[in-house]
Order: sequence, then structure tokens, then C-alpha cells
Amino acid sequence: MQVTELLAEGLKREYRVVLPAAELDAKANARLNDLKDKVRLNGFRPGKVPVAHLKRMYGKSVLAEVIDQAVNEANTKIVEDNGFKLAMQPKVELPQDEAAVNEVIEGKADLSYTVGIEVLPKIELGDFKSIALDKPVLAVSDEEVAETVNRIAEANRPYAAKPDAAAENGDRVTVSFVGSIDGEKFEGGSGEDVPVVLGSNSFIPGFEEQLVGIKEDETRTVNVTFPENYQAAHLAGKAASFEVTAKMIESPAELTIDDEFAKTLGMDSLDALKEQVKSRIAQEHNAQSRNKVKRRLLDALDGLHQFEVPPTLAEQEFQGIWDSVTSEMQAQNRTFADEGTTEEAARADYEKIAQRRVRLGLVLAEIGEKNNIQVTDDEVTRAVVERARQFPGQEQQVWEFYRKNAQALASLRAPIFEEKVVDFLLELAKVNEIPVSREELYAEDEEDKAA
Repeated sequence: MQVTELLAEGLKREYRVVLPAAELDAKANARLNDLKDKVRLNGFRPGKVPVAHLKRMYGKSVLAEVIDQAVNEANTKIVEDNGFKLAMQPKVELPQDEAAVNEVIEGKADLSYTVGIEVLPKIELGDFKSIALDKPVLAVSDEEVAETVNRIAEANRPYAAKPDAAAENGDRVTVSFVGSIDGEKFEGGSGEDVPVVLGSNSFIPGFEEQLVGIKEDETRTVNVTFPENYQAAHLAGKAASFEVTAKMIESPAELTIDDEFAKTLGMDSLDALKEQVKSRIAQEHNAQSRNKVKRRLLDALDGLHQFEVPPTLAEQEFQGIWDSVTSEMQAQNRTFADEGTTEEAARADYEKIAQRRVRLGLVLAEIGEKNNIQVTDDEVTRAVVERARQFPGQEQQVWEFYRKNAQALASLRAPIFEEKVVDFLLELAKVNEIPVSREELYAEDEEDKAA
């Protein structure tokens, strides 16, 4: 085998490889000789088929297999001899001329091809103990617990029927409706026995207001305009008309928040409900706090490690981001001008974000490898179980999907690995807990946009 370097530019390498015909022929003969003892042909006893006969019958197909294997072995040797870590699978360019290809297949000519390789950069890890981070923390207050319990109570407030009475704000009106645009019914524009709490602002702006005063069995025409940023792009900004019939009108009944109310929610007492609410709020605060400190940690890592990233990985990451952004904008019927930017400027920004994500991914992977941070099979299994629980009634199908799909399983393993590396780094860094308000904890920071 002869290898000639054609390109060494940044993280890209290109080589010309020549595999001698004699070498390929010898490997093909060895393969055919092995087949001799396995193949069964009429007119020949087992193991007695002449190799020359096998070569006439299977020579080209065997040589094609040998070439494929030889190319893979040659590429592997180039990678190992140079100590490369690959960013992508090698890109092989075989001869395109049909006559030349036939000569190689027939064993009359050497195989000459080029292989392009994109390698991972060598990463010099920084001093993680030098990282100092502020971690925002927020204790759960009694007021937060009380507000949440009140919201839960309001969502579970009982209603009493009020026949022959006109609907008022705060009443619950059960309606059936049929919507149309320009006289034509549209998908998703109809509903049966849908409860609407007047004044809750849960429907299209203007819809609930026009139902004030409606009575049971009364039908009204409600005219509204879908918001410009409505999630269904084909409806955004369009005027629609709904024929609405009130099936039932109910007024809110008195609600007492006590032990009896807590029991209707499956809790032993009001105190038990409050403890559960407090625990859930604490989990939300802790998760947000961790997200904040994690983003700041990633910023610090990005500042400590500046190196060229593999172009193809960066392009793939950018394309994924760009497809998501443009799809969301199309769904919301928005343009880059609406966002106060241009497509060119947005591309440049997202290319930087893609570069950052790839760089941080490589840094986290290097940290994990150097410090033997691993994800156990039990951790992955727990992640699959948790994922399956999100699809009630389909748990077995979800389990089978992940069991048979290595790529999907890897998509669960990756975030677990990342969180374990983050935990490792937070143990080394100097983390200073800073008490903050709820508004500060949940405010969107600039780093939130780039993370």
C-alpha cells in the first residue's frame, strides 16, 4: 500500500492511496480458497471445487468485497498511524471512469483512490478550579405556596347550573361551535361541549367577551381575528366567524380551602397538600437555579478553550439550528425583519452559536474521557423508563423502540453524560450561592439565548 498526503489544512487531511493489484488478487485468492471448502457445486465433491473454477464464477464479486475491505483497512491504518481522532467518517472517492474501474475489478490494475479525513482537534483542558460562578438560589416562601394552592383551588372550583340566566364574567359556559373563514369551514374550527370560563382569556381574543349575556340553547355569531403570531400559520391574522350555541351555563360556587378540599385532590390534609406544593416549587426553583449556573459554567468553559472546530460538525449543528428557527418563524408567520434583524445577520449569529455548541460538546467529551466519567446501563434504563412513562398506554412500544434503536438510546445517554460532567466540574469550581428574587431567577439572561 502506498499513501501520499495531498492536503493538511487545519483539521482536514486528504490522501491518495494506491492498493497494488497483486495484493488485492492475493486476498481474493485467499477468500476463494476459503470458499472452496464451503461452496456446493454440481459435478464437484465437497471441498474439491478448483479455485480457478471458483474464480471464473465468483472472481469479480469476491474481488469487489476484497476491495471494500481493503479500503476500510487502509483508511483505518492511516488514522491509527497518525493518531487521529475522527470527527466524521472518512470520505472515499473511488475512480469514476468505468473502464478503469473494470480493470481494477478484473485484477489488471492497481486501485488508486483519495480519502478525505476530518479530525478532532487536540484539546488542552483548562484549570477548572480557577472557575468562579455565582449560583442564584431562591427559598420557597409561604406566599408562593399559598398562591399556588389558591390557583389549584380555582382550577378545581365547583360550578352550579343556573338555568334561564344570562352568562356573566366568571361563569362557565359549555358551548358547541362551528367556525368558518370567508364562508368556508376550516380544520380545527369546530368543537362540541367545550367548557369556556368567561373572562379567563383562554380563547381567541374577543371570543369570550361576545358570549357575555348568552343564555342556554341560544346561538350567537361570534366574529374574531386570529392573532398575527397564532401558532397555526394558515390561520394567523385571519378573520373568522363562529356559530356558537350555549349548552349549559354555570356559576362558580363557593370554595373553601380546607382538609376536605385537599381530600378531593387525593391528599390526606391541607397541610399535606401544602407540603407537596412546596416540594414541587422547590424542584422548579432548583432546576432553574441549576440551569443558570450551568450556563455560566459553559460560558467559563468556552472562555477557557478556544480552538478550531471540525467544519462539517459545525455545519451540521448550524443546519439543525437554522431549520428549527426558520420552521418556527414560518409557523408563526414571522420574518427576520419582525425580529429586528436580517437573514444574513441571523445566519452569522447562529453560525457562532453552532460553533460554540460543537466546541463545548468536544470539551465536555474530553473532560469525561480524561476523568473516566461514564454513563451506566442502569442510568440509561431509568431514562428509558422515564421516557416511557410520558406515553401512558404505549409504554411497551416506547421500550421496544429504544431497545432496538441504538441511535435513539444514544440520544438519552448523551444528556445524562453531560449532566455528570457538569456535576464533576461544579465540584471543582468555586460556586457562590446568591439569594435572588423570583423575578431575577426566572429572568431570561443573554446567555440563555446562546446556550
